[in-house]
Amino acid sequence: MILPVYLYNHTILREKTQPVNQMNDETQQFISNMFETMTQAYGIGLAANQVGDKRSIIVVDITDPEDETPPQIPPTVFINPIIEKYSEDLIDYEEGCLSVPKFRDKVFRPDAVRVKYFDKNMNEQIIEAEGILARVLQHEIDHLNGIYFFDRLSAVRKTLAQGKLRKIMRGDIIPDYEYTLGNQ
Repeated sequence: MILPVYLYNHTILREKTQPVNQMNDETQQFISNMFETMTQAYGIGLAANQVGDKRSIIVVDITDPEDETPPQIPPTVFINPIIEKYSEDLIDYEEGCLSVPKFRDKVFRPDAVRVKYFDKNMNEQIIEAEGILARVLQHEIDHLNGIYFFDRLSAVRKTLAQGKLRKIMRGDIIPDYEYTLGNQ
């Protein structure tokens, strides 16, 4: 089932999510719905609060059907993810967000991270990630903490972004995917 993606300035996107303490059928179905929603919206990561849920869950799929190189990981769910370690090397890379349609900007982030999380069976895992996987994990974990990617921009870049953010809030900018909820 496709879930509605909440757009910029909806209050749930600024709230911290709550830990998941146990797995059940409803949570498994929700995770499946998150993957389906992310795929439908052409995303590579999605946080639960982006679809109106307060659980600390993200889904990631960085596979590229046109790339013959195997991805760092297959499509994966991260439950209660916490970044334990960041590399010192910062890399700038253009980011976008399903909740902030048609707005992209370069964000400096550590190139590698170590993340502790629980898998779909609630087994604790640790992953060492670099490159695009590290970036997606940081971006989505930020969402779980109520942080947008543009919060990490310089003061000048934030100021320049204000006009586009106002257009998103007014509904003047429409996502390329369906099933959205406005910024109520």
